[in-house]
Amino acid sequence: MEMEKRISLELRNKTPAEVAELVVDNCRSSDGEVEGLSDDYKELEFLSMVNVGLTSLAKLPSLPKLLKLEISDNMIVGGLDQLSEKCPNLTYLNLSGNKIKELSTVKPLKNLKNLKSLDLYSCEITTLEDYRESVFELLPQVNFLDGYDHEDNEVPDSEADDDDNEGLDSDADDDDEHTAGPTRDGDDDEDDEGSEGEEVGLSYLMKDGIQDEEDDDDYVEEEEEEDGVGVQGEKRKRDAEDEGDDSDGDDD
Repeated sequence: MEMEKRISLELRNKTPAEVAELVVDNCRSSDGEVEGLSDDYKELEFLSMVNVGLTSLAKLPSLPKLLKLEISDNMIVGGLDQLSEKCPNLTYLNLSGNKIKELSTVKPLKNLKNLKSLDLYSCEITTLEDYRESVFELLPQVNFLDGYDHEDNEVPDSEADDDDNEGLDSDADDDDEHTAGPTRDGDDDEDDEGSEGEEVGLSYLMKDGIQDEEDDDDYVEEEEEEDGVGVQGEKRKRDAEDEGDDSDGDDD
């Protein structure tokens, strides 16, 4: 896909002035120049044009807010002075995999006063004797070269990003504590109330059940007693009648 068409697609219904990040890796420049970009991209902070066939940066538009530029795996041999003119606020520049051979080629980057990280990995310049020491001496504002500092310590994550993340994490922890504390207490109270309610309910039901059984037993005993009294009365009545019959017989 041609670079200009790819950039048009990446706009995603935005105007150039609304775009802060633009990635057009692996598309194709028809003549080795930057295509499809204009000064209208004045809010652009991150631009990636990896492996697009660039040989020159002459047509790079003015991008005053651009902080990070990825142009690795192209065929750029020089003309880096364009960067300090068009992107004066760059802090990160990746030129790895290009055709840069001499220290004099990167010398114009000295004018990028805010440049902190530079990648020249896989460029022929890296085969020069004392390459790292020479670049650090030539570009004193650069802290990291090919991912490592002067003492070969690997580049850390942005301290600002770490601080922000720690702030967010602490805020989130605080929110969890403020939210979770009362919620857990409330749950405990509800559980306690529920347990008490269940115990009271069970005790009450068991008590009622016991009482009902006792009442049933009393009722049965009363019936048995009444039945016993009735039987005894009937028996006495029959005995009296038998005695009467016997006395009548004797008189005869």
